[in-house]
Amino acid sequence: MTLVLGIETSCDETAASVTRDGREVLSNTVYSQIALHEVYGGVVPEIASRKHIDKIIYVIDAAIKDAGIDKSELDAVAVTYNPGLVGALLVGVSAAKALAYGLGKPLVPVNHIQGHIAANYIAHPELEPPFVCLVASGGHSHILHVKDYHDFEILGATTDDAAGEAFDKVARVLGLGYPGGPKLNKLAEGGDPQAIQFPRPHNGFDFSFSGLKTAVINYVHNAEQKGGEINKADIAASFQQAVVDVLVGNTVSAAKSVGCPAVALAGGVAANTALRSALKNAAEADSMRFYCPPMELCTDNGAMISCAGYLNYVAGMRADLSLNAEPQLKIV
Repeated sequence: MTLVLGIETSCDETAASVTRDGREVLSNTVYSQIALHEVYGGVVPEIASRKHIDKIIYVIDAAIKDAGIDKSELDAVAVTYNPGLVGALLVGVSAAKALAYGLGKPLVPVNHIQGHIAANYIAHPELEPPFVCLVASGGHSHILHVKDYHDFEILGATTDDAAGEAFDKVARVLGLGYPGGPKLNKLAEGGDPQAIQFPRPHNGFDFSFSGLKTAVINYVHNAEQKGGEINKADIAASFQQAVVDVLVGNTVSAAKSVGCPAVALAGGVAANTALRSALKNAAEADSMRFYCPPMELCTDNGAMISCAGYLNYVAGMRADLSLNAEPQLKIV
């Protein structure tokens, strides 16, 4: 039995979790900063970092207590060190280094994107590589061929705005506020996804949502300038459908290209109900198994970092006290 504490502070959630053998969640504590950043229309890095400092010890202590263990029983301390907001990452990395040093336990570095993928291992204990995973979040849209637990091949990636960024920016234009993705998803439920034909850019398996975002903004501005009526629900639904069509189409095509029998979904945008449904239907229509975490494991959390940390721990991956935050994305 291996107990791993996972710490996650890459953006605006302060999170910690204890898992047993990487797949059984004993605790999962998350402090969300959404209310703090809502007034600014997005995450303010300085505020996020300061709030992480305020909450990190409380969240770690709560995760250990909720797990029903003593911190001395931990076998390792895992922490997100990249990618993310550098100030936010530094808080988690510093706390993890101090705890690991004080307890005399191994310090295990975790890539945030690998953490999102690992959320599927928690939700589906039977899942093992190989499979193709669409990782869609605020800053990242990647299609990864997960050949093994530590062997990834990038099949497709965003060339400009990630899907989550596009959702947030269109939501802002529609006056929905922050966080934009969930609010736009909710609004779209009452709209017609075929009302407006927005572009669906294709470039192999890569993604480019900047032009789609601009098309929506221009549509809204033109309608406003002409004094026309704007049906926000139809705009939201039509935009969302365009994004979903591209994400699903590229992912299924990529999976076919490598002959993969399974498709998984991960990341914050994985909480989008239209995307979850469409990718499931498309994968199963091509006789591929489909996997997706529950909503609470799609957004940033400590459990996914603990799971990925366990996999890194058993693979012999260790960090010393020189471990530093690395804001830039590195997967392979």
